Amino acid sequence: MKRFLAGLLAATVLTAGAAKAADDKPAILYDLGGKFDKSFNEAAYNGAEKYKAETGVAYREFEIVNDTQREQALRRFARDGASPIISVGFSQAAALEAVAKEFPDTKFAIIDAVVEAPNVRSILFKEEEGSYLVGLLAGMKSQTGKVGFIGGMDIPLISKFGCGYRGGVKAARADAEVLWNMTGTTGAAWNDPVRGGELAKSQMDQGADVIFHAAGGTGIGVLQAAADAGKFGIGVDSNQNMLHPGHVLTSMVKRVDNAVYATFADAAKGSWTAGTQMLGLKEDGVAYALDDDNKALLTPEMTAAAEKAKADIIAGTVKVHDFTTDSACPY
Repeated sequence: MKRFLAGLLAATVLTAGAAKAADDKPAILYDLGGKFDKSFNEAAYNGAEKYKAETGVAYREFEIVNDTQREQALRRFARDGASPIISVGFSQAAALEAVAKEFPDTKFAIIDAVVEAPNVRSILFKEEEGSYLVGLLAGMKSQTGKVGFIGGMDIPLISKFGCGYRGGVKAARADAEVLWNMTGTTGAAWNDPVRGGELAKSQMDQGADVIFHAAGGTGIGVLQAAADAGKFGIGVDSNQNMLHPGHVLTSMVKRVDNAVYATFADAAKGSWTAGTQMLGLKEDGVAYALDDDNKALLTPEMTAAAEKAKADIIAGTVKVHDFTTDSACPY
């Protein structure tokens, strides 16, 4: 009898485990630019891959090629029983809002936007805090006193990067000039490396010797142009230091990978929650990248200054302006 009960218990545990694995059906919908954009989408992909590697649970994915596919893909995932489903990027907000209402029992998440629904997790970042740190490093590194910022689509979210960056530059060098360009006003602005290179060359012609991009795939052209000219670029979202070692000063890392991993893991553990999450320096949501590809470019004084600024921001003694709440950038 004892052997029978022990066997029954083991079978029950195995069955429960199999059911849990069967219910674990994560999915991710990338935005324009694709999962290998070396930037925002790729950070999300890396988080999904980490979850897959650690758990053995496969995930579904889709890369849209036009705006109309967002809602179609989300609805297809939901109909097929996927959950949680992560929408990567603010442009997916309207599509997610519609689909989330149709599938109230499905868990959804969106990055860089807020969708008010009981089954949606909205994940935002304090991009201004990480941008302030790389701006501080840019201001300390610049020999000309002129640095640049190149954004992708001209929206408040990207100006949030630029304003924080300008604040860090000015903290390092009050008389520094920050040249500022946006690539465009449509989604095409995220995937135009040729235009990114042209804007970078224009800024360098005006004297900029360090240029920070927040432009997705367009930024690949910015970094290439800076490297070709013997100047310095600053990467964004993913760690882009390895793209041009010795010419990428640092990268403003936005930990979209952590957010994706946590969303998948929380759903699997039964600890998933809806509502808005805000991830900054304190939450390891943003950072500046330091590795073998750029450590020779940062002096001990530069890293010490960045670490002090990080501690001061976390402590609240330094407050970085958030452009999305006040469009008058004070720096």
